[in-house]
Amino acid sequence: MSIEWIRGEGYYSNSYFSDGILFDAGMFPMSFEKFKDEIETIVLTHCHFDHIAHVKEAAYMSGAEVCIHEADAKGLNDDSKSLSIQFSARSPGIVPDRILQEGETIGPFEVIHTPGHTPGCICLYNRDTKDLVSGDTVFTDGGFGRFDFPGGSINQLKESIKKLSLLDVEGLYPGHGLPVINNGNLHIKAALRSIEMSYI
Repeated sequence: MSIEWIRGEGYYSNSYFSDGILFDAGMFPMSFEKFKDEIETIVLTHCHFDHIAHVKEAAYMSGAEVCIHEADAKGLNDDSKSLSIQFSARSPGIVPDRILQEGETIGPFEVIHTPGHTPGCICLYNRDTKDLVSGDTVFTDGGFGRFDFPGGSINQLKESIKKLSLLDVEGLYPGHGLPVINNGNLHIKAALRSIEMSYI
């Protein structure tokens, strides 16, 4: 099973497609149109506008159910929680079909709750392939998500990255920047060292 990268353009996040699942839907629908007959589920890693901007269109196009963690679900209708105002836009205005919690599974992926960037940030981990879709919790090259937005917390983010550092990760598929297919653990541990040295 492979994870296909749908590269984010401008301020929109990356999306990924694997095993009937579309991860995040910030990009214009034409970006994932080729998967429309295969998409069964849309999983949102968190509620920020650059990840959810076109989820309504993606769901309509594919007939897929929309899933998000319970702590971020209101962001699909709340412009302040989604930060859509900063993009001179509005939240998509939909109700999720499924509310996610820690430990649930979607296909071969396990939901890992990783608050810090937002209260309801999640990562999706495939234990068989050792792939992690990390949203804006952690990026390649030791980066991590901002924690100065409403609902963010450096302490929660630090604990979330620490939790991810205990996983056996090869492929790391972040919300922004380049994914890697090997040695994902090294990038996560670099992010942990970086945030632990933060004086903020």
